[in-house]
Amino acid sequence: MKLTIDRINLLRPLGQVQSVVERRNTIPILANVVLQAGDGMLQMTATDMDMDIATQVECAVATAGTTTVSAHLLYDIVRKLPEGAEVEIAIADGHAMISAGRSNFRLPTLPVEDFPAISTGDMPDGFVVTAADIRDMIDATRFAISTEETRYYLNGIYLHKSEQGDLCAVATDGHRLALTRQSLPAGAANLPSIIVPRKAVTELRKLLDDFDGEVGMALSDTRAEFSFGTVRLKTKLIDGTFPDYTRVIPRGNDRIMQVDAASFSAAVDRVSTISSEKSRSIKMRLQPGALNLSASSTDASSAVEELEVSYDGPEMEIGFNARYLLDIASQVGSDTIEFALADQGSPSLVRAPGDEATLFVLMPMRV
Repeated sequence: MKLTIDRINLLRPLGQVQSVVERRNTIPILANVVLQAGDGMLQMTATDMDMDIATQVECAVATAGTTTVSAHLLYDIVRKLPEGAEVEIAIADGHAMISAGRSNFRLPTLPVEDFPAISTGDMPDGFVVTAADIRDMIDATRFAISTEETRYYLNGIYLHKSEQGDLCAVATDGHRLALTRQSLPAGAANLPSIIVPRKAVTELRKLLDDFDGEVGMALSDTRAEFSFGTVRLKTKLIDGTFPDYTRVIPRGNDRIMQVDAASFSAAVDRVSTISSEKSRSIKMRLQPGALNLSASSTDASSAVEELEVSYDGPEMEIGFNARYLLDIASQVGSDTIEFALADQGSPSLVRAPGDEATLFVLMPMRV
């Protein structure tokens, strides 16, 4: 195999595929990326056994062939080469020779036969959705994905068709819940309920960062595939049952507070400087027209700040995790945040005023 390619043309697709590769691997071949050259194209594939990413880029192919080399090492080499460099990759004697200008590198290769076979099973359900819609769904929910491995079924975004017939994405860690809805795409009437793992969500969001076209989604009960541009991402799905989240969404919260989003976020951030690193608790005391935020720590430090709000209900106090408040406030997507409260021991509903598509549920803390 021998090919020549501009550094900038190689760097971006190589960066896309190498990000799936774990830094520490007990199986050597999983640290490698497959390079397949032929017909004026270089195809690249990497996997961590649960997810694989494949892409391709045009190049000048002198000799067609296939090999595997260390994904992170090759990426670091290409990244550090000077701008405008022309990179030549040639395979000989079980090694990959990478040269650009006066720089020459020699990397060991592993047989492509050792690389795990990429699943090509039947994906019965397929539809198209815009990249912007997927980005919105991920951004609105991923901060609430659980990192607790014992509750593995919460370690991803639950994608399903809601009772109202919408495409619905939900994530929760038991302390907060994020839900967003969009119109069901054409062809998604038989959408199976799936849980897309946290790592796949993170990689997909990175890949879609600067892509604005349509994304093809293909699904089965165990796998999902996302195809856009020259990129294809396949992932295993979480094999578990997502809990009935509708039971924790409060229905009768009638104490409504509206507050300026920027002022609220800044005040919470300032006051929480005092709260202990472990609990991050902050107390909200509500009275007509005013919100009092306070925090204290074990060393007798304290902080208080008052904000003007729209509220005419009874006086009440409720505590929240400041980090969770800030996460939700950053995703409301409005100049005003609306809290629908019940009492100090019940979950609160947070959303943008009048927004029926996206909502957040936050469990209170004792403070």
